[in-house]
Order: sequence, then structure tokens, then C-alpha cells
Amino acid sequence: MTGARRSDYARCMTRDGGQVPGGRPPRRQEAADRQRSAGPGQPAPAPRPAVPALASTHPRRPSLGGGAPAQGRELGRQGQRTVRKLLEAGLAEFDENGFQAVRVDDVVRRANISHGTFYLYFSNKDDLFKTLLRDALDDMQGITDDFPVVTRNESGLAALRKWTRQFCDVYSAHAAVLRILTQADVVGEEVYGDGLQQLFRLAEAITQGMTAGAGASGDGTMTEHAELTAVACLMMLERVNFLFSVEVRLPREEMMDRLSSIIYAAFASS
Repeated sequence: MTGARRSDYARCMTRDGGQVPGGRPPRRQEAADRQRSAGPGQPAPAPRPAVPALASTHPRRPSLGGGAPAQGRELGRQGQRTVRKLLEAGLAEFDENGFQAVRVDDVVRRANISHGTFYLYFSNKDDLFKTLLRDALDDMQGITDDFPVVTRNESGLAALRKWTRQFCDVYSAHAAVLRILTQADVVGEEVYGDGLQQLFRLAEAITQGMTAGAGASGDGTMTEHAELTAVACLMMLERVNFLFSVEVRLPREEMMDRLSSIIYAAFASS
């Protein structure tokens, strides 16, 4: 990947061509912001739920094998518990503070684990992030494989709406990692390239599913410049979900319906 291509894509993936904030405001600041937004005498809106524990919903995540130092050896139960604690601590730190501000000190302090133990499982914070990214890319590949053939009728639109909700759920589960991944100048070239490859695989799946639907519906039309339309739709999905993840007040259900309708219309009219 050339530097020019990387830079161009970074501008597409960042707000107003600038740097996307890597993390969320500190939680004390969040509480004050919620209270101000509620107005005098009104209860503050509930905070966004904390980052979910990895083990609670994904007991066999790719990340649970640990980072580079842990590869090639079988982890016992204690080792697996330690990796899980470090991953959850790292995810929470990245979510709150962004990639650049987080130190290994912060992760081990939150996990209540020693520095020496950390380095048994991860080389550094970059290795920790790459390990978390494996989960995000694994789930993104799952929804890539699940993109439906969208026929030009109500059942096709319903299938697209269902998939759009899947995308939003996956983004929400990995929001802290995916926000950082869009910062081309923060993550390394290898990490950024992995994310870019997944983006194009997903865009290809959208192209195939949306254009195959024309043949399945019997009209035989093929959308012109379908690949570019798919990339544009995917960028729209990513940016809206970014806004969801930083607590911009958008009507989530209505937005998911509108996103689906826009994608459907984009391929019908291009």
C-alpha cells in the first residue's frame, strides 16, 4: 500500500479530513456533560454501558490465545484468565483514553497484574491492540460472509435491514478498537493494512449481494460503478456507527432503517 493511498483513505475515514478522536472523554467529564445536557432540575441521561467483558459473550475469541509471546504454547486455565483480564483492561483503557495516551502501566494497574506477567503474554501495548483487533476483524469477516443477496422487493429490503443491524451490533461490540483503527497515523502499517483489506472484502461482498439481487429479481440490470457505490455506503455506515459510539444523540433504530433504505436506493438508482 502506497503512502498516498494510505493518506487518501485516512482522510475518507476521519471527520473533516482531521484526526478522529481515539477515545472517549474521561468518565467524570462524561457525567458532567450528561448533567449539563439534561438541563436544570432534570435527571442526567444514563451513561453508556461499560465495555462488555470478553468472556461473557465470546468464550472462544481469537484474542484469548494472547499476543506474540504466548504463541506456540498451550495456555492453562490460569494463563487464559490472565490473558482475559489483560484484554479487558486494555480494551477499557483504549475506550476511555485512546491509543496514544494508554501505557502498559495503565493496563496492568487496571488488571491488577504485574508488569512481568504482562510481558509473558504481550510484547507491548501495540501487541495488545493487535490481539484485540483479531476479534474485531473476525466478527467483521463473519458479517462479510453473511451479506445477503438483496432482491429488488420488500423481502430484499428486509434482509438488508437485518444485515445493517448486524453490522451496527458488531461495530458497537468493537467500537474502541475500530475507532483507533481509522487513525492512519496512530496504528502501524501492518495493522492499518489488515483493516483496509477487511474493508475491501466487505465492500466486495456488498457489491456482489446488491448486484446479484438484480438478476434474482428478474430485471437483469447491473449497477454501474457498483464497487464505488459499495465503498461509499460502507463509509456512511462506519461514520454513523462512529457517532453512535461517542454518544452523539441519534435515534438508533430510525437511523438503521434509514441507512438500509439509502443503501437500497443507491444501488437502484446508480
